[in-house]
Amino acid sequence: MSLDQIAAKIDQRLSGSGFDRSVKIDLGADGAILIDGESAAVGNGDADCTITMSKDNFESLIAGDLNPTAAFMTGKMKVAGDMSAAMALSQAL
Repeated sequence: MSLDQIAAKIDQRLSGSGFDRSVKIDLGADGAILIDGESAAVGNGDADCTITMSKDNFESLIAGDLNPTAAFMTGKMKVAGDMSAAMALSQAL
């Protein structure tokens, strides 16, 4: 799945969710997705929270095959900044 496809999927899921924070998903060499409120786009920028993980693990996460808490606890996902923004995103997705 391309980053544009992933961003579109996130954008669709966030529509109408009431999510009102900014989160950057840093996928290393594969790029980044910036979520600002209920919209997501490929890009880099400042955010309340940065989630760092591999593209493969992130695809598993949004497919529902990887639990966000398990990913964090096993080191597959790292969170920097406002942890509550990451938790709110988890609930919105």
